[in-house]
Amino acid sequence: MRRTLSSEEARLVLNGLPHIGPILLRRLLDAFSGSATAVFSASEDALRRIQGIGPAAAATLINWPEHFDLEREKRLLAEGDVRFIRSDSPDYPSPLAQMYDPPIGLYWKGRYTIDRPCIAIVGTRMPTLYGLRTARTFATELTRLGFCIVSGLARGIDTAAHQGALEAGGPTIAVLGCGLDIIYPPENLELYRAITQSGAVLSEFPFGRRADRQSFPMRNRLVAGLSRAVLVIESGASGGSMITARFAGEQGRILLAVPGRIDQSSSDGCHQLIRDGAILVTSVNDLLAELGYHASAPATATDAPSSAAPSLEQSAEERAIIEVLRGGALLSAEALCQETKLPFATVSASLMALELKHIVAKRSDGRFEATQP
Repeated sequence: MRRTLSSEEARLVLNGLPHIGPILLRRLLDAFSGSATAVFSASEDALRRIQGIGPAAAATLINWPEHFDLEREKRLLAEGDVRFIRSDSPDYPSPLAQMYDPPIGLYWKGRYTIDRPCIAIVGTRMPTLYGLRTARTFATELTRLGFCIVSGLARGIDTAAHQGALEAGGPTIAVLGCGLDIIYPPENLELYRAITQSGAVLSEFPFGRRADRQSFPMRNRLVAGLSRAVLVIESGASGGSMITARFAGEQGRILLAVPGRIDQSSSDGCHQLIRDGAILVTSVNDLLAELGYHASAPATATDAPSSAAPSLEQSAEERAIIEVLRGGALLSAEALCQETKLPFATVSASLMALELKHIVAKRSDGRFEATQP
């Protein structure tokens, strides 16, 4: 006898089953008038009448307890203070509902709910210092003007964009290509935690799902889908940022790109996008003009007060790290742990604070340096 599921439970199970993607999930819900519980009470014949549901998919739906641990999922939601926001909930982001293949639910960590226009900032995982500085500047200025910055928590440009938004005291949204219990990349653990305090980290994937070649493009479509515009800052001719740019075009979002040096392969993608019709931007004012804001801020925005910037006071741990880096040293977080005798979690948190204060910078190879001798 099949287990009777509540509407919430049925959505969780349906979203978490393997080999059933968002388009097929949407067909299932449409076939049963939006009722996830009806999907799990349907006969095999009824399921197989739906386009795309073959014998294997029907068997997975009928025998779902063999493929998905519902009780574990519910426990992890409670322990992690994570919400599962269904697509039929008023809290579900309205921009995603306009997509062709929106997720039927989102795992959402953080108290923030979208209350302002979102701008996505994406780019390479191996940026130049110019790219990092540009991403951070755009994110900081846009946040102070009342926008929410969306990115993917990846190394490089994504990280700089999130940090710039936090520095300005505003919210930022990180979209993951894995379950919320997996921090990827692991060195962004403290950034992940900081984002959940003032913004949100979200994913369409269940707990335990690891990132792979399929999940990253799925993540990228949500980054574009949440945003009014997508800004690409340093990208090779192929890769995740170009996929996000393609989704932006398909979803009717404004696509913008920052030009770079012609002898840097990290700018090849941006130059290609500009040749293909993306808007060339060199300042926040260029972006605002494309969005139709002639008064330099969205109507719902207020400038962030100067007190929103992080305090420049330094803790004892931060001073210990600065002392080690003084004189031009380039060290990884692990090496700083050895030099300062501080635990890794403390070093990571201190480095995050120092980066936000522009006292320490993270290089593309993962090592840290002092910004001033």
